[in-house]
Amino acid sequence: MSDGGLTVLDGTQLKAVNLSLPSPPESSVTGAELLDFAESKISESLFGFSLPDALKSAALKRIGVSDDVEFRRERLDRENASSVVRNYVDAIANELQDDPIVIAILDGKTLQVFLEDEDDFAMLAENLFTDLDTEDRGKIKRNQIRDSLSHMGVEMGIPPLSEFPVLSDILKKHGAEGEDELGQAQFAHLLQPVLQELADVLAEKPVVVLQKIKINNGSKLRKILADEKQLSETVEKLMQEEKDSLSTKDVIRHYLEKNGASLGLPPLKNDEVVILLYDVVLGETENGNTDAKTSEKDEFLGSLKEILEKFAAQLEVNPTFHDLEN
Repeated sequence: MSDGGLTVLDGTQLKAVNLSLPSPPESSVTGAELLDFAESKISESLFGFSLPDALKSAALKRIGVSDDVEFRRERLDRENASSVVRNYVDAIANELQDDPIVIAILDGKTLQVFLEDEDDFAMLAENLFTDLDTEDRGKIKRNQIRDSLSHMGVEMGIPPLSEFPVLSDILKKHGAEGEDELGQAQFAHLLQPVLQELADVLAEKPVVVLQKIKINNGSKLRKILADEKQLSETVEKLMQEEKDSLSTKDVIRHYLEKNGASLGLPPLKNDEVVILLYDVVLGETENGNTDAKTSEKDEFLGSLKEILEKFAAQLEVNPTFHDLEN
């Protein structure tokens, strides 16, 4: 996918990964060699993305490895190694299925779109210059070219400067440093070759950037639905809520609006998509044939399961996206 959009890593990319072990001179391999091999294959399948340590640790626990330092020292024969590497990759895929990761692949295509259209580039340069010219003097400093790239950001195909040191070299090469001042036309004239070289570098070697976006696909809800103990504990809390002659489902709705995140529901806040999701799911349930006046524990349990199952089904088909920075 080009840098105009986002890519969701949900484990499906790992289904066809080739895990045939290379033929080493020795008949066994260390755990460290095995993990390095598996993670290199995973990275190849995930557009060069390097997995977070927390995800790798969780996957190891899924396959029964609690001490990864000790595991790295172990030697495994080739038969056991093949089994472990397959199980580890499957565990990574399951972790991603439960908690998908969102990335942006910056390959220069979005930048090239601006550069190939004179009108689009002129508008971009004008807008950036206006944003940087906070004192409305018609002048900005030459080194503010760097700030203009930060203004463009990942959404417009620019890697974070902190993660892409090559960008500093490009700025230096094109003389985008110093305190002397530039007018708008001079700014645009300097910006263009900087963006062109950046687009060329990214086209040759794309950069993958992790996005601070949380996807809710109902996986946590499905785990809770399979946990009778946790459901029972939730019902106990529900029955302690102030009822004020509310129906069972209204009591559940009020509880979920306050505590839904702990059960795996997306945060309500002012998100219109999530508000609509609540209305659809609870609206359908409220139109059911269940006696809404009953407050018995089994009625709460039945109603809660029915509602959570509908949330899980909706989220599986239409996951929600939540910006973790907001």
